[in-house]
Amino acid sequence: MSASSPVISCRNVWKLFGANSKSYLKTLSGNPSFEEIRAAGHIAAVRDVSLDIAQGEMLVIMGLSGSGKSTFVRCLSRLIDITGGEVRVEGQNIGQMSEKELINLRRNKMGMVFQSFGLLPHRTVLDNIAFPLEMRGQDKHACRARALEVIELVGLSGREDYFPRELSGGQQQRVGIARSLAIEPDIWFLDEPFSALDPLIRREMQDEFLRLQAILGKTIVFITHDFDEALRLADRIAIMKDGVVEQCDTPAQIVLNPATEYVAKFTAEIEKSRVVQAQVLAKPITEASAEGRPIDGSQTIHSLARMLVNDTRDFLPVAAQGGVVSGILNRQDALDVLLGADT
Repeated sequence: MSASSPVISCRNVWKLFGANSKSYLKTLSGNPSFEEIRAAGHIAAVRDVSLDIAQGEMLVIMGLSGSGKSTFVRCLSRLIDITGGEVRVEGQNIGQMSEKELINLRRNKMGMVFQSFGLLPHRTVLDNIAFPLEMRGQDKHACRARALEVIELVGLSGREDYFPRELSGGQQQRVGIARSLAIEPDIWFLDEPFSALDPLIRREMQDEFLRLQAILGKTIVFITHDFDEALRLADRIAIMKDGVVEQCDTPAQIVLNPATEYVAKFTAEIEKSRVVQAQVLAKPITEASAEGRPIDGSQTIHSLARMLVNDTRDFLPVAAQGGVVSGILNRQDALDVLLGADT
């Protein structure tokens, strides 16, 4: 697999529930609606989804309950078999894998964390985390050493001998994350892992998650129904409705240029200035001249608000990482995002 190849590639993936769903799928033509498929006696959990997920990317999948997001993620790991289409992981068609090959892929390449922590109540923190390594048949001492490494990584040092009942909800979630990390997965699937936590612990877990991702650089598929959480975590966001991916793009493009009416409604309450960075609005340097101190392209328009209101320049140089000027920001464009464009 070349460096530019996607880690996960989906092409025309369908998941239908109902009798003889594969035969029924072959009869479909055009773009039947969710309601038309349901009228025929089937439930279209995933409808004709095609997307690629890059190495080290964090793709966040969003949608209302019943939109198909959890089913789609289970298709990516073949926890459920798809009805049609193709899913490739590191170039391999997982639909053609034998049971042994699939088990090996999951044990060695994939980590999974779901809403329910799934901890074994009779095992300590250390033993819970070592469990998947034991299932691999690894040496007891090697299992313990690796479990201790990830315990420190997720900030649970000193609680190795605690049982799940002796931990807070946030600590239990860290054990679940540590257990999935113990196998050193290249791909990490997380299905609303923080949804059961109170807001303060949830924020702390998001911070912890971002810290881990900065260190480990995993390829991550993360499901959430919380748009603020998605904006904090995502490289790209995929918004699903009735089994269809309505749009898959960066957070800034999702809020600036919604592809469908549904996405526009989904993002209507989001304050664009808190999402859009200066570099997103910047134009090539040749389009206009700008003088003076450049602004940091990674800053959001909201964080630049005071400067944008007070600055008298029409065009502002935008600096990329390292301080090199990479583009020009039209101040009026930024003010339109901040204050709303005149209509």
